[in-house]
Amino acid sequence: MNALNILIGLVPMIGWGLFPVPTGKFGGKPINQILGATYGTLIMAIVVAVFKQTPLIGGKEFLFTFISGACWSLGQILVFYAFTEMGVSRTMPISTGFQLIGASLWGVLVLGEWSNPSAKMIGFLSILLIIVGVYLTTYGENKTKESGSSAVKGLLLVLLAEAGYLGYSAFPQAIDVDGFQAFLPQALGMAVVATIFALATKSNRDSKPFTTKSSYTNIISGFFFALAALTYLISARPDVNGLATGFTLSQMSVIIATLGGIFVLHEKKTKKEMVAVLSGLALVVVAGIITAFIK
Repeated sequence: MNALNILIGLVPMIGWGLFPVPTGKFGGKPINQILGATYGTLIMAIVVAVFKQTPLIGGKEFLFTFISGACWSLGQILVFYAFTEMGVSRTMPISTGFQLIGASLWGVLVLGEWSNPSAKMIGFLSILLIIVGVYLTTYGENKTKESGSSAVKGLLLVLLAEAGYLGYSAFPQAIDVDGFQAFLPQALGMAVVATIFALATKSNRDSKPFTTKSSYTNIISGFFFALAALTYLISARPDVNGLATGFTLSQMSVIIATLGGIFVLHEKKTKKEMVAVLSGLALVVVAGIITAFIK
């Protein structure tokens, strides 16, 4: 593993870490946010494909990368709804924790990783640390019945979103395709699902998302996501960082996103809550790094 590969692996951390911040600034409903994010990603994917003169893949490769993008949109829609319940600074550590746990269990149960007893013991202790870390980030000093209800709704939304995020990471690993070739069909999958979601329900249609300003300002958020998505596809390849290390490096975005929610979006925390959040983040990050290097 060389320095260039590590740098490639850290770009998704920056892109995904910054992604929720402009989304929160530009506002809008979840439908506006998902349309802007996916259309911004699609624009960037088209620009990259034209600039690189990347041939459009077909067959199984196109299908799997398209489904990967569709899975991400389904998961991200739920996370945008979780933002409205809990805010960015609470949602992101929980989402990251669930994703690290899901990726670890996928590796053990499906890919046969952590094959020896000591690896399993270290791995499951790391998962326990992640759970404790996530719990700490949800700490609220002045909980009310209403805030407790919102937290439960947010947790359920993020938990359901995990299925989509798992599909987003897993499908490209089932085929042998270059990251640049996978980027456009993946972005198409994202944009198609977002468009269907915009048209599928009466409440979304009534909000006129295609003529709402925030749908288009959120395209800028999509550019941040696109940068992360492309470099993650490259980083996760076996000849660069591999899925485990590439995924874990990308999930360090939780630090930027959480602190961005607190200091940029002004999601207020008391001193005790801030200590709990920083302690929880530290546990999630350390445990995530440990799981990436277990053999």
